[in-house]
Amino acid sequence: MIVGIPKEIAPGERRVSLVPDAISRLKGLSVLVQAGAGEESGFKDFSYLERGAELAESPKEVYGRSDIVLKVQPPTAEEADLFKEGSVLISFLYPMSNLDVLRRMSSRRMSAFAMELMPRISRAQPMDALSSQATISGYKAVLIAANSLPKLFPMMMTAAGTIPPARVFVIGAGVAGLQAIAVSKRLGAVVEAYDVRPVVKEQVASLGAKFVELPLKVEDSQTAGGYAKAQSEDFYKRQQQLLGEHAASADVVITTALVPGQRAPILISEEAVKKMRAGSVIVDLAAEQGGNCALTEPGKTVVKYGVTIHGPLNLPSSMAQQASQLYSRNITSFLLVMLKDGSITIDTKDELVRGPLVVLNGEIVHEQARKAL
Repeated sequence: MIVGIPKEIAPGERRVSLVPDAISRLKGLSVLVQAGAGEESGFKDFSYLERGAELAESPKEVYGRSDIVLKVQPPTAEEADLFKEGSVLISFLYPMSNLDVLRRMSSRRMSAFAMELMPRISRAQPMDALSSQATISGYKAVLIAANSLPKLFPMMMTAAGTIPPARVFVIGAGVAGLQAIAVSKRLGAVVEAYDVRPVVKEQVASLGAKFVELPLKVEDSQTAGGYAKAQSEDFYKRQQQLLGEHAASADVVITTALVPGQRAPILISEEAVKKMRAGSVIVDLAAEQGGNCALTEPGKTVVKYGVTIHGPLNLPSSMAQQASQLYSRNITSFLLVMLKDGSITIDTKDELVRGPLVVLNGEIVHEQARKAL
């Protein structure tokens, strides 16, 4: 069987789905890499050749010859039409946003897996691409904030007086939020963090940050998979008011709150931004799903009421080499679960396989996507 690695063509995407060092893990499989696929993440073509891969000059060749295709971004409609009949795709897929692509893959009797749908079970931890990429986003968010903030992060005692430390407020203590807390502490900031899920309080405290507890009643704060659940409109209004009070005393606010399959909740209102000190910084890691700040403009950096608001998109791609290494480990770990004697076996009774499965031999099995189509 041939595993194909096409060059990513989404705007701004610099990652590659398989790094050269991972080829040795795919014993019994041939690897076909599109020329230049790893260039932007620091992996030269000769590095793939040295490890036994074959180079293809065009995406048409990769898709047309490959039994299994590994990608980072969902395929475009044009790419979907190039797949070999009956082939398998493993990628970030976001099925509800790519219904036309699913339809085209269905017509080619393909099977497709979405890396973002990996179940939150212990067996799946090495395959959790959302977490691996969120780690990088959380780290980079702090660097963006530190670069934009017109003051120092650490406390400094100088002959001219003592400089107080910056105050950082992290909203959302998932993987990205926890990484943002850790990096902010390393840079010497005083850090507070909030999450609707009280269970993360110990994790926040273990990193040296203060957990902010709001006087809000939360009936059911997380899903079985550990993700935050959407709350009522009244809850969000009261939450905005209370979070705004903490944001007003912060130099940096980093927001990371997401609800799977929905628009990101607005946690920092325009009124809250007005009350923040001039020169303060917001880094909104939820920008790709609309943003946690009411004034975030996805993909842009804007200044509103004297506050710099960053709405970065695809932060992992900005650190493409290590992001690719982590993602490559995630995706090959998942592929190896299904490989038996050099061929792929899709066992739908296995929760680990069933969870990310979107299309099976041409049949769309993702329930929401099937209904939408």
